Amino acid sequence: MKERPASQEHFIDPCRLPGEPTPAEADPTGETCCFERGAHKDAGLSARLNGTDVSRIAADPMTETADLTKARKMTRNEGGAFMGDIKGGPFDVPGDLAREWLRLPANPNGRPNADVLKPWMNGMDVTRRPAGKWVVDFGWRMSKGEAALYEEPFWHVKERVLPMLQRGHHKARARSWWRHVSPGPEIWKALDSLRRYIVTPRVARYRLFVWLDKRVCPGHQLIVVARDDDTTFGILHSRFHEAWSLRLGTWLGKGNDPRYTPTAFETFPFPKGLSPDIPAADYADDPHATAIAEAARRLVELRDRWLNPPEWVEWIDEPVPGYPRRPVPCDETAARELEKRTLTALYNARPRWLVDAHAALDAAVAAAYGWPEDIADDDALRELLEIDKCPGTGIRSVIGRGNLCR
Repeated sequence: MKERPASQEHFIDPCRLPGEPTPAEADPTGETCCFERGAHKDAGLSARLNGTDVSRIAADPMTETADLTKARKMTRNEGGAFMGDIKGGPFDVPGDLAREWLRLPANPNGRPNADVLKPWMNGMDVTRRPAGKWVVDFGWRMSKGEAALYEEPFWHVKERVLPMLQRGHHKARARSWWRHVSPGPEIWKALDSLRRYIVTPRVARYRLFVWLDKRVCPGHQLIVVARDDDTTFGILHSRFHEAWSLRLGTWLGKGNDPRYTPTAFETFPFPKGLSPDIPAADYADDPHATAIAEAARRLVELRDRWLNPPEWVEWIDEPVPGYPRRPVPCDETAARELEKRTLTALYNARPRWLVDAHAALDAAVAAAYGWPEDIADDDALRELLEIDKCPGTGIRSVIGRGNLCR
């Protein structure tokens, strides 16, 4: 029994990664490729990977380089990464309406609407331009009666969310219709003491990390990392973590874009002494941490100025204090030009200054691991996998030098 070429496209990823043709390209009539359950290849044919006969082909076609399916979750990384907020209904509020509510007098409980209004960001807001949406969020502990004291936001949610949840398969959710589906209190507890946090889109052409202010609510298409230090940001934005995440992630959508999951963070071996369980203040004087932080800050500064040139934008405060400022185009011409300035467009173009900034960051991270700055990605992955096998360490020697666990 042989599959048709169209259905063979499910196997496009294992072919594209090592540079092999897809089943439909190599066998357009379906005469040789065979993937169905219980089917057998014709006698005399062998499995081939990268043009070489092999005994098996693993799910990760690069497994002979470093089989990351064997990577374990690191206790040092536990509780450091979360999926963003799942609203479970139309809690969204246009930015102009949210600002009107912020300007209103205090509610009957004496509290301002700022308690339950947050700017909202999703994956596209990171890879493109921010859409400027806000969201009503009554949190996990607030009862319906307490939420009702915030008059305008409560009425808005009741009119838009409750009717939707009362229909069809949403009825079970209607019992707590004023609350989002997730996340639970653990993410807000992790972010409570921070002034900012790191996010990366779950699905994106490039593995991008950016900062969000703690008052911003991250959508579920963002993975949240509960750290606010430049050193952690720099390690995650290095080519070594990118290579690790590509091996552990999946691929999605028409563009076959890589998908990032919390597992990529939870299993990733950080350099010794720089893991997420250690407060950033404890390694503030570490020369490797300092070098990574400086390179990370430089990368962010350069990107931010390219995204929002000061000649084209004015930074505006929100009606009440405590929220991050927002960039507003100076005029219509600037608005048109800014639409073209997205992180995806920047990484498509990869100007020299961006390449140099990433190279400087990669070199600083490599030094923290004790590696040469020109170490190949495959060698780095093997090194990282060895760190995983050496409890109590966060670093091992360069391949071929010294003991694996030291």
